[in-house]
Amino acid sequence: MTRIHIPRLMIAAPASGSGKTTVTCALLTALLARGERPAAFKCGPDYIDPLFHTAVTGAPARNLDLFLTPEDRVLDSLSRGCGGATLAVLEGVMGYYDGLGGDTVTAGSYHLARVTKTPVVLVLRCRGMSALTAAALVRGVRDFQADSGIAALLLDQLSPAAWPGTKAVLERETGLPVAGFLPSLPDCALESRHLGLVAPGELPGFREKARRLAAALVEHTDLELLQGIARSAPPLAYHPPAPPRPLERPVRVAVARDAAFSFYYRDSLELLERAGAELVPFSPLAGDPLPPGAAGLLLGGGYPELHARELSQNRSTREQLGQAILGGLPTVAECGGFLYLHRQLADKAGAFWPMAGVIPASARDGGRLQPFGYGTLAARQGGLLLDEGESVPAHAFHYWQSDDEGDGFRFQKPGGRGWRCGWQTGSLYAGFPHLHFGSREGLAERFLAVCGAYQERKR
Repeated sequence: MTRIHIPRLMIAAPASGSGKTTVTCALLTALLARGERPAAFKCGPDYIDPLFHTAVTGAPARNLDLFLTPEDRVLDSLSRGCGGATLAVLEGVMGYYDGLGGDTVTAGSYHLARVTKTPVVLVLRCRGMSALTAAALVRGVRDFQADSGIAALLLDQLSPAAWPGTKAVLERETGLPVAGFLPSLPDCALESRHLGLVAPGELPGFREKARRLAAALVEHTDLELLQGIARSAPPLAYHPPAPPRPLERPVRVAVARDAAFSFYYRDSLELLERAGAELVPFSPLAGDPLPPGAAGLLLGGGYPELHARELSQNRSTREQLGQAILGGLPTVAECGGFLYLHRQLADKAGAFWPMAGVIPASARDGGRLQPFGYGTLAARQGGLLLDEGESVPAHAFHYWQSDDEGDGFRFQKPGGRGWRCGWQTGSLYAGFPHLHFGSREGLAERFLAVCGAYQERKR
C-alpha cells in the first residue's frame, strides 16, 4: 500500500471555454512566487495544456486519464508527479460532469476529483449573465452530486467594478466562498488553432503573459484561501501497479521530439524506460538522422501538417526513416506520426509534400474535426502491439484525413458508432488513435520485446 500526502486542488468549470487553462497558468505562476513548488496535472487526454503547465513550472506535467488507464495507474501518476512538490494543481477537462458522453461522468473532471479526493475550485466566466443567474448555475453544478467536492468559486473576466456585488450575491446564494477573480486581459489571451491552444513555445511573450496573469490573480484573489483548500485534501492510499519486467539487455528507442511531433504522455514514456528502454530524442524537422543503434521508433502526434514543407525538404531523414520502418524497425506512429508516414501530406494551403512513403496513401485537411473521442481499439489481425481480438482504450482527435486509414483495427466509441482504422504488422502500429503504454498490462514489455529481437538480428 502506498500513501500520498500532498495538498491539492482542482481547477474545473461548468463548460469548455471558461478559462481553466488561463486560471491554472496564473495560479501556478503565483504559487511559485509565494515559495510553493507546485506539481501540475491535466484531467483527460489533452496534450497541449500540460505543455503550458510545464512551461510555467519548469517541471514535467502529467495527464490523469481514467479511461486510458486504470485507477491505480492514475493514482500512481499523481504520486510520481508530486515528488518534491509542496502542492498539486489539477486542471479539469470540459464541463465538470462531462464524461464519455451520454449519461456517464466516467473519465471526466468530477470522476477524477472523486477518485483523487481533490477539492474543487469552480471557475465561472461571468460575461453575459447576472450574479443571480451565476448563483443558480453554481447551485445546480454543486448540488447535482452530493459529493461534488466544490469548495470555492473563482471568477474569470469580471470587471473590478462588478466584483463586490457579484461576490456578495454568489456567497449569499450559494454559501460558497468566492476566492477572487481575474479581470479581462485581452492581450494575455492564449490563442487557439485546429487541435486546441497554440503551444506555449509558439506564443510570443508567453512568460510575460503568465507573469501578468499571475499579478492580476494575486491582486484580486485570496491565495491563502486557495492554499488552505488544497491543504484540506485528505491523504490517499492505493495499491501501486506491478512494475514492468525489464529486459535482460536495454534497447535504444528513438523518439521524434520537435515542433512537429510533441504529443507524448510522460507516464507512458516512463513506463518504457522502467521496462528497459533508453529513449533517445531526435528531430525529423531539423533533419536529424535516426539515432545510431536505434532498435525502436516512436513517432508521436503533433503538427506535421504545419511543417510539411520543412519535413519534406529533409529528404535524407524521411527516406532513412521510411526504409528503416519498411525494413522492420519496430515503430509506433500515432496521428501526426501516422501522417508523416504517408506517401504525401498536404499542408494548410493544400499543397502536397512527399513524406516517408510507408503508408501508400495521401493525407489532407478534412475541413472539419473528424470522428473523435475515446474508444476501444480492437485488433482485427495480430501484430506489434496486440493479438487478434485483443483491445486497448484509445483516443482520437484530428482534422486531417487519409485516403487509406487502414483496417487493422476497429475503433468503437462507447455506446456509439465504430469504424475500421489503423495499420498493424509484426513491427508497425500506425493510425490516428493515440495509445498509452499503461492502458494494458504488458503492452510496454511487448513492444520492447520486439525491439529487442530486432536489435539481436542487427547484431
